[in-house]
Amino acid sequence: MLDHAGALRTAGLRVTKPRLAVLTTLEDAPHSSADTVHARIQELEGPVSRQAVYDVLHALADAGLVRRVLVGTASRYELDTHDNHHHLLCRDCGALLDVPCAVGEAPCLLPSHDHGFDVEVADVLYSGLCPTCRADRTATKTTPTKTTHTNTTEDDDLV
Repeated sequence: MLDHAGALRTAGLRVTKPRLAVLTTLEDAPHSSADTVHARIQELEGPVSRQAVYDVLHALADAGLVRRVLVGTASRYELDTHDNHHHLLCRDCGALLDVPCAVGEAPCLLPSHDHGFDVEVADVLYSGLCPTCRADRTATKTTPTKTTHTNTTEDDDLV
């Protein structure tokens, strides 16, 4: 278990029960949506407002303790380990996995024209099919459709 209280103090944030609960939840369940974090905290800690969880997630992201990963229009959250990793997303089941950066140090990828930006981070999201979903699709495509005809006679062809 990580020292979440120490991380909060180092980031200049007060150590509060909601902040500790969010950090612990993300340690146990990385890549969680805000709703998932909210549900897990309610299971473990009791009633907490959804807005409180959103506020904590935003404060922790602003402090560099939590990383927000945009998946389409939705956000998933993980502890920000500052290890310069990217993500693989299964477009069927939604599984989200960490993968090391393919090229060197952060930001590891630079645009061909930065428009004057000081690029700090390159968030890369690879999308495709995980092995399970790919196997499911392959099985569905290769399984022949078996039709069973009963009581067929030559006269049935005339109907």
